[in-house]
This record gives sequence, structure tokens and C-alpha cells, in this order.
Amino acid sequence: MEAESTSKSPRRGPWRRLLRDSQAVLTGGFLVLAFAAGVLAPLITQHGPNDSSLSAVNAPVGTEGYLLGGDQSGRDIFARLIYSINTAAISGLIGAGVAIVIGMTAGLIGGYFGTRLRAGIEWLFSLIMAFPGLLILIALMPLTGGDFRATMLIFGILLSPGIYRIVRNVTVGVKGELFVDAARVSGVSTIRILLRHVMPVVRGPVIIATAFLIGTSIGVQSGLAFLGLGSAEEPSFGAMLSSGFQNLYVHPLQFIWPAALWGLMSASLVLLGNSLRDALEGERPQAAKLGTKATRQRRAATGDPANIAAGQSDVVLAIRDLRLGYPKPDGEMREILKGVSLELRVGETLGLVGESGSGKTQTAFAALGLLPPAARITAGSILLEGREILDLSEKDLRSLRGGTIAYVPQEPMSSLDSTFTIGSQLVEGIRATTSRSKREARAYALQLLARVGIADPRATFASYPHQISGGMAQRVLIAAAVAGKPKVLIADEPTTALDVTIQAEILDLLRDLQAEMGMAILLVTHNFGVVADMCDRIVVMRQGEIVESGDVFTVFRDPEHPYTRKLLDSILDDDFVEIDVEDLTPTTSGTRA
Repeated sequence: MEAESTSKSPRRGPWRRLLRDSQAVLTGGFLVLAFAAGVLAPLITQHGPNDSSLSAVNAPVGTEGYLLGGDQSGRDIFARLIYSINTAAISGLIGAGVAIVIGMTAGLIGGYFGTRLRAGIEWLFSLIMAFPGLLILIALMPLTGGDFRATMLIFGILLSPGIYRIVRNVTVGVKGELFVDAARVSGVSTIRILLRHVMPVVRGPVIIATAFLIGTSIGVQSGLAFLGLGSAEEPSFGAMLSSGFQNLYVHPLQFIWPAALWGLMSASLVLLGNSLRDALEGERPQAAKLGTKATRQRRAATGDPANIAAGQSDVVLAIRDLRLGYPKPDGEMREILKGVSLELRVGETLGLVGESGSGKTQTAFAALGLLPPAARITAGSILLEGREILDLSEKDLRSLRGGTIAYVPQEPMSSLDSTFTIGSQLVEGIRATTSRSKREARAYALQLLARVGIADPRATFASYPHQISGGMAQRVLIAAAVAGKPKVLIADEPTTALDVTIQAEILDLLRDLQAEMGMAILLVTHNFGVVADMCDRIVVMRQGEIVESGDVFTVFRDPEHPYTRKLLDSILDDDFVEIDVEDLTPTTSGTRA
């Protein structure tokens, strides 16, 4: 099956992904060449970085023996540029290295051990962060003798709190995982647990941070040298920029050469850090495009849902074997949906029922194409009127939302923008989903407000969200959802935040609108009273799987799965709803007798 092939297919490792990233290859290759040139500087250059000659004072580019010319002191600009790479590399390695050693060690200890030890370490690093870094480096210049190596060592200590916080936060999250508890119970030593189980998880964020720390260290060393703080004999980008700046109006190229190389190296480090982040976070599986081999395999495994939808013209929404998960800090996938399949037919109300965390809202968001960026769809198909939405771009999805599929959220008050009037928000949505002008949209909005049972549409139109009740806010959201006359309406707990009387009114409104517009409704809820009142069929979810489905009468009268029976018994016993199963009679109109 497709799901099996997806889960078993080999995933490219982070370093292989990095090598396939053109940005990483270009920036990494440039940095390798630059640092290699610095190491081979004595072999590449004809002069030392501080060798001067009167004949080379302000020598132009291309002068014999002076490829990039000479500076105002008669020194070879090319030689100083190449030797400056060594200074930058050493500065970056010392600064980043010290920060990583101190920050990682303290982060592992502070994150893994008790709160008392963590509090002491927190206090120490908070104190370090309180120091003004640049002023400390300048004040300690007499102590370091202007040696940039000693200066960068101190700067590395000042950088360590950032690494500490990263490592501490990741360690706190990992130490509660079951595999760490299992290692501890097995008698594995603390050091081995930290090195074998925690370090692999910490490694990714630290590697990413290293690229940025190196760039920061190079920048600070160059800035200090530009200010004239440090040894004048040490070639560096900052010293060259200072010399070129003083001679800017005579020979501007003397300033441009070090600025360009320093800028390229800094930009390359930042871009390489971004590529490292993407590679270590892993690649997001993409839904197979229609007509591709993967799609054909998926259709063969699931009975070709496109053909099924075409054969059953009344199916407006078909979800087949949907698998969805989120990556954990250690890179493994936490699966939320485990092969969810359901169908929604024209004019039907389908109840999607389950306790909190069962995956019902994730299923609804997947159908809307509104999953968060971290979500990974690893298998399955979602067909909206026979069209595969997993293949669509965000632009194409926007064209479907509102007109073909719409959504009524759970929290009415938090779903409206408090800084805009009700009318302006309705008009914006109407114009986004229809071709109406602003005047036409305004008139249509007032009609919708009246249609959903608001007594004074004009007053509500001019009101702000905080000036209306929760029941009115829910009616406004329903008006916004049905403005484009969608074929499918997903209602996510539409009555949870309302009192019982308003709940009944909202359900009656949804039922009337459904009959009027011929919509199919996917009702996401945990309330079996709402299901009994509204739904034709029911799908019960537990821990990302569908455990039972069928028409409401059958499931309520004789539930097959123990979880469904337990759920029904608990809700009925707690008097959340009063349902007489004998009074439920199957109908075809979507109402209950």
C-alpha cells in the first residue's frame, strides 16, 4: 500500500540533503575556498602582510607584483586580504568554539539535573548577559594586550548564554521522553545518557547556531580592529577597512576590496546556517501530483478514489487513508492521523466525533488546506468534488475556500478581528469569494445578517466584535461562511462556547441554511446531543483512527466498538444530553424525529 511504501521508503540523511541544496553547495564551497586560501597564504602571495615598499604606495590595480595594488603604506593589498582571512577564521573558531563548549556543557547540566542546580546556572548566565559585551572587550584591552585571540576568548564567554538557553530548552524536552526513562531504568550512567541519547537531539540546533556565532565573532573582531583597538601588525578586515576609509577619496578600491570579501563571507555564513537548519529539520513530504507514479500507486492501493468519486456523483468530499504527523525534536515523526477515510455526500450532515486529541480537528483542517507549516502529510488523498486538493497550491486553495468549502470556527469571539467592524470584515470576505463590488458586497452582507436571524443588521454591521454577544458573533461567522454558497461547510464545535438556548437556535439556523442551499455539513463535535439532533451519519475517532462509522440510528442503538459504547455511556450518564435512543428514527431529510 501507499502508506506502507511511504513509511518504508528511505529518507535522505541531513548531509545528503545539504549536498543537494544549491545554496549550501555554493556558500559552503565559497567558504572552503576562502579559508583554504588563508591557510595557503604564504604560497599564494609574493609579499608578507606587513611588507611595505615606497614604490608601492597607492599602487594601482595590476601593478607588477601587486595584483590588487598597494595601500597608503605601500603594503600589498592582495596579501593583506588573504592573510586577513586567517585572522577572521581564527576569530570565528575561538569565539564560537568557546561559546559552544561552555554553553553546551552548562545547558546539558542545567537541563537534565534538578531545579536547584539549574537555578544557580541560570543566575550565572543571566549575570553574563547583563554585561555590555563590547564595552567589556574594550575595557579589557590592556589585560589582553590587544591580542585578538584573547579578546575572542572573552567574547566567546559572553556568547555562551545563547547556546546555553538553546541546549537547556532542548534537554528539558528530551529528558522526559520514554527512551530516556528506559535508559535510566536500565542502569545506564548519566554521562552515557547525555552523550548517547540527549546529544544527538541537541546537535542539530547547535550546528545551526555555530554558523551564526562564527559570523558574529568575525564581525566583532573586525569592528574592534576598525576602531584601532588591537595589534596594528595583525592583518584583518577591520584594519584594512580603517586604512581604506582614511584613503577613501584618493583610492576608493582600497576600501572596497576588504568590504566585499568580508560581506561575502558573512552572507555565506548566514545562508549556510539557513541551509543547515533546513537540512537538519528534515524535508517535508509533498503530496504526489495527479498523474504521477506515486498518485497511481495510491489510487491502486485505495481503490482509485477519483474514480469512486466520479462513480458516486453525490460524494462532495472524500478522504482516503489520510496519514498526518508532526516531527518531534529528535527528528522522528509523531503520527496524528493514522489512515483516516470518510465520505461526505450532497445535502448530508456527517458528525465527526471524538474526545480531545482524537484528530478530528486535524482532519477538518486538512480538508480545508489549513494545516500548520510543521504538519507532514505522508500518505492519502483528499478529494473535493473529485479534485485532489493535496496537489493544489495555496493560490488554488484560496479559490476554493469560501466558494466550494467553508468553515465555521469553534470560538466566535476570538475569530473576529477586534480592530475592525463586523461589516468591514464581512465585506472583505464577500469580495474575496465573489465578484461583487464594494456596494453590492455591503448590501449582500446586510441581507446575510438578516438571514441568519440578527434583528438589527445595520447596527450589527457597524458594530465592533466586543459590542455583540457570543451568539450574535457565531451568527456573523455563519453568515460569512455561507456568503459564497459553499458545497461543503465544516463546522468545528459551532455551539461549544454558547449556552443551551443559543445552541438550539444555531443548530436550527444551520439546518435551515443547509436545506436552502443544499450544503453538505461536516460537523466536528464531542456532543452526542448535537449529533442526534443534526447528523445523518456519524464517524467516531480515537487517537487518530476511525473506530466506528454508520448512520446515527444504528450507532446510537447498537454501537459495535467498545470505545463508542464507553463514550455514549459516559456522556449519557453525566446528563450532558438527554437522548432517548428509541425516539431516534432514521430519515433521509437530515432531520430527526
